[in-house]
Amino acid sequence: MIESAQEFRGLRMSLVREDYMRATNEDAPIHVWYEIIASMPDMREWVAHNKTVQIEILEILACDDNVEVRTVVASKRKLPEIIQFELGKDADASVRFRLACNAKCTKRVLEILAMDKERFVAERAQKRLQTSNHVP
Repeated sequence: MIESAQEFRGLRMSLVREDYMRATNEDAPIHVWYEIIASMPDMREWVAHNKTVQIEILEILACDDNVEVRTVVASKRKLPEIIQFELGKDADASVRFRLACNAKCTKRVLEILAMDKERFVAERAQKRLQTSNHVP
């Protein structure tokens, strides 16, 4: 378990593959994620990449100022539909596109994205709707 914000940064910045992978795969108490979000903006994207990060943290990161952070959040398979709806209205088309590519994007969200003003987003959502690779 990752016990502190500094430990997370050290693992993420490590050149040792095992350490780097710990930053991606190990869980941390929610207060550690909050500390990272508050004090280490450059690590927010990597918090979003963590496979065990809590939904509560993803809710916060879904509103981050950094488009890369929001794009990572949009790709998370465990993303609840309520967050998908929010990201489906994101000002940046790359976030909406990443959501349309998400294997767990719900049908209702894909239907909204299928009408997106950006053609590449709409086409991706339409293609996903034509296949059955979405959550009902």
